[in-house]
Amino acid sequence: MEWESDEFGASHAGRAAAVLDDGSEPEPMPLGADSGPFGGTTSDWWIYDGTLGAPLATQVRGACTCGWRGTGLHRIDWSQVDDERPYDTETPGPYDDWKDHIRHVEARTVPVPAELDDLVARLDMRLSSLADDAPLAALRVVAALERLTGRVGTVAAFHTRADEVPWESVGQALGLTEQEARSRVASYRYRF
Repeated sequence: MEWESDEFGASHAGRAAAVLDDGSEPEPMPLGADSGPFGGTTSDWWIYDGTLGAPLATQVRGACTCGWRGTGLHRIDWSQVDDERPYDTETPGPYDDWKDHIRHVEARTVPVPAELDDLVARLDMRLSSLADDAPLAALRVVAALERLTGRVGTVAAFHTRADEVPWESVGQALGLTEQEARSRVASYRYRF
């Protein structure tokens, strides 16, 4: 099970990572007996239950696709993990640690003016209500917003590149990996 924030998406997708008794994370496991060497692997924490050749994880911690690992270790009580649906077992400790990581990521991003942040929040609430009450009107407003964000995004992307802002700085300012920052800027810069 992965966790994603709306703002940072795959750049900071989180999960509970299995931790062995020695403090290391185990290698990914093949997905199934018939998957073979090229059939895919998984690192889902609950796979490491000590059966079918898997090592036994004794703890879990928060992990992020950016490479961050939580320092908090949370003991696994295997007697509380449903054998039939282990993936449904909640891992609140690692999740809370990852949410704290996301707060730190957000703190490093470029600040959004408070009045715009408030305006976006109010617009979200109003449009959500409009979508329920008058869906066609909501679609017209959404189309207008798409035109607006496309136009403004194109100008902002142009200035970002014209100012030669390093990609690493763009990524940190947006809370994205460098690759996703390039993709975000390109999606506006080359919009027709």
